[in-house]
Amino acid sequence: MYFSDLGIIALILALGFALYTIVASVLGAVRAVPQLVTSAKRSLLAVTFFLLLAAIALVVSFLTHDFGVNYVAQHSSLSMPWYFVTAAFYGGQEGSLLYWALVLSLFSALFAATSRRAPAALVPYVIATLMGIEAFFLFMLSTLSNPFVRSTIAPKDGAGLNPLLMDPGMLVHPPMLLMGYMSFSLPFAFAVAALITGQLNAEWLRSIRRWMLAAWTLQTGGLLLGAWWAYHVLGWGGYWSWDPVENAALLPWLTATAFLHSTMVQERRGMLKVWNLFLVMASFALSIFGTFEVRSGLISSVHSFAYSDIGAYFFAFLAVVLLFSSGLFFFRLPHLRAEQEFDSVVSREGVFLLNNLLLVGMTFAILWGTLFPLISAAFRGQTMTMGPPFYNQVVAPLTVLLILAMGIGPLLAWRRTSMAAFWRNVSVPAILAALCAVILPFAGVTDVAANIGFTVCIFTAGAVCYEIWRGARVRHRHGENYFRAVYMLFQRYRQRYGGYVVHLGLVLLVAGIIGSHYFQQQKDATLKPGQEMSIAGYHFTYLGNIDEKDTDKETISSQVQIWRDGKLQHYIYPGRVIYASYPDQPTSVIEIKTFGATDVYVYLADWQGAAQATIRVFINPLVPFVWWGGILMLIGGILCWWPVRPQAQARSRATRIVETEAPEQKPSEVADGGVIA
Repeated sequence: MYFSDLGIIALILALGFALYTIVASVLGAVRAVPQLVTSAKRSLLAVTFFLLLAAIALVVSFLTHDFGVNYVAQHSSLSMPWYFVTAAFYGGQEGSLLYWALVLSLFSALFAATSRRAPAALVPYVIATLMGIEAFFLFMLSTLSNPFVRSTIAPKDGAGLNPLLMDPGMLVHPPMLLMGYMSFSLPFAFAVAALITGQLNAEWLRSIRRWMLAAWTLQTGGLLLGAWWAYHVLGWGGYWSWDPVENAALLPWLTATAFLHSTMVQERRGMLKVWNLFLVMASFALSIFGTFEVRSGLISSVHSFAYSDIGAYFFAFLAVVLLFSSGLFFFRLPHLRAEQEFDSVVSREGVFLLNNLLLVGMTFAILWGTLFPLISAAFRGQTMTMGPPFYNQVVAPLTVLLILAMGIGPLLAWRRTSMAAFWRNVSVPAILAALCAVILPFAGVTDVAANIGFTVCIFTAGAVCYEIWRGARVRHRHGENYFRAVYMLFQRYRQRYGGYVVHLGLVLLVAGIIGSHYFQQQKDATLKPGQEMSIAGYHFTYLGNIDEKDTDKETISSQVQIWRDGKLQHYIYPGRVIYASYPDQPTSVIEIKTFGATDVYVYLADWQGAAQATIRVFINPLVPFVWWGGILMLIGGILCWWPVRPQAQARSRATRIVETEAPEQKPSEVADGGVIA
């Protein structure tokens, strides 16, 4: 018996238990039989067990080089290192679906284990929804996209991974992004359960928030790792090309970000109930759309799998999800009336609404640009695509407005803010921004759009830091030193101040995008040994090529010196790797050296023997800000997600009540559950 046979049996059993879980949980809820709900939870654990067993069977098939399994033969070879052989588990369509299903089962088991914290009436319907999604994936894995299908004659060696996937990024980006896609299932399941039961108060929001925060953080990590991978592998000097699959991964992140802001409005003011449900359902639908897009072959992308029949099934599943959730949504619509109305546009909820409109506007624009080739082909008979200029022209202004709203929001109170209080709160960051706008042209930033972008970033960073300082100052007046005051603010009001860290990270990331977009420099030169090229104060001396041959690959490296201010800074070796199994797809070895906040990016564009090479150099100002900002966003997301002790949570809720009832009070002057005069 092969391990692949064990995997097939495990998938079939997992599908059977998933179907039983759906029936048992729904019957247990409808007939009020707790024993059936308990049985459903245990059945869910059985689904997790069998999916773990199937995953182990596939990994063992890879590690033992069982090339009789078609999937193993297509995505691994004897010459591949063990870690890439293991990563090949999710390197193709079948394995990535199995990984998706496995992680969903693990998250579902985690929910079942912690379900006492959720409203009891929602639990069986959450489980049923999760297992409904799981059953679809298990059906696909058991029939049309089975990773354990065997061939009659096993080849002696496999084809191996695509050379672009033979990179450390393969070990982290795909599993993180797939986990991010999957994790939007949990908030969606809560939304469905709330719509079915009619329990649409703030309690389901509190239950859903941490799951959405986890999904948002995972998707942030996946996007950041994808940008880093593209930056250091593809050799084009950038990190985001508005590829359709990149766009698809960004879409649910945008709607989830909108939800995390608007949910605070519902919890505090009882408003935006319809909007929040829409955002939850849209986030999940967009995550399924992203999974469908990669596998359908309808839209051309370097990230897509080959065309497969399962694309039609994914489209049908997406249609069912939209019809089912929309039906529930409209059924409960009369019960989703807002408890209060907006008192003033100049309020925190007013800025949150603007924030949401901007995020959804970006989502629509990116979705339109992504689908435009299909739309143009259907209505005009020719395929037209939207390139980076379209996205930059549409998304960039919306992003600047979003960053500005992020800076203004924390300076406003709930319900309404008088103009006197508004100008008092906004004066310090506004002065910093004005100084920035005046100084930047003298620092060489003469482009008006870049100046506006940097100025808005300075305003928002100043507003966030000013808000943190004001909160620390209040605690300092009560006897704490500033370091402890800041620590206690983050300890007791983790969601608010974790959100501030996310905002600072996003500001830093946007500043990096502005710098690299407007001020990137590029130069190509064909050099012989001893010849030099210069760009932006950096000098590059070419010394020759080094050709290293191995059993499965050949590596050509150019030896180059980097000089700056008359001093030798580095020896670098940009190169190309040619794998024997993919001779027509040489991969790049990019050399990236960071000087302060500037990346020197060197790529071997072409070579001739040992004594000539075409070197392409990019000078990328502020690109390190993109990675530092992304890391800050991840830290902030984890801070927001991290569990708060019950005592601190009670104080935080009391603070929110006081803030809502005292709209003219400065937001940061609320500490320890009360307003400090």
